[in-house]
Amino acid sequence: MAERDNERSISQTVRAQLTLRDLILTGGLRPGERISELQAVEVAGVSRTPVRMALVRLEEEGLLEAIPSGGFMVKSFSERDVLDSIEVRGTMEGLAARLAAERGVSVRDTEPMRECLAQIDELIAPAELSFDAFSAYVALNARFHALLAELSRSPPVIRQVDRASALPFASPSGFVMAQSALPEARHILVVAQEHHRIVIDAIENREGARAEGIMREHARLAARNLRLAVKARGPMDLVPAAVLIKQTAN
Repeated sequence: MAERDNERSISQTVRAQLTLRDLILTGGLRPGERISELQAVEVAGVSRTPVRMALVRLEEEGLLEAIPSGGFMVKSFSERDVLDSIEVRGTMEGLAARLAAERGVSVRDTEPMRECLAQIDELIAPAELSFDAFSAYVALNARFHALLAELSRSPPVIRQVDRASALPFASPSGFVMAQSALPEARHILVVAQEHHRIVIDAIENREGARAEGIMREHARLAARNLRLAVKARGPMDLVPAAVLIKQTAN
């Protein structure tokens, strides 16, 4: 009975977390807006205990900030915050790549990554890319980065890569959809694909420093995408939760 109650509590916590996260990411809860436990209970439709846990988890994700007087506030992010999060992710992925290179991998180990690259090559082959092509790229790119982390064979590093990628706007494809509306869109994907090839080559040749360096540089493509999208303004409408990013005046 106790085990069943615990499973039910976890299920309600996840439900509350997903409901509240969706409200934040879609703008239903605005940056700076205060959300109390009671309000969250009404919105999520679950009891206070799982709601309290869900709010704490969203704080850990970086989407909420605890208020000293009680409750939580929806966070906003400066462009610098986002750039720093991308840098953290690049640093952790660089470490994963270096460990993979230094510890050694076989061609068989990197085969799933090369399959990803082959599929991406097909997507970006046309001179003009569709919105659907960019959407498919997001999924393939996420798989490539996940496989790269796994090559480190280090559970602590894999966890830290996952945590870094979960930081607001720091995922490997965080600004790809915004990028799709830019004139440089296809060129940036071609450069990213070349980075992918180089890091596999470096890992297979046990060149740890080279593998680490290319992944740190690769993350900076996302930073470039952010700057281009912010400058163009319109493409930011395609970024999930862009409402949380404070727009600075030109």
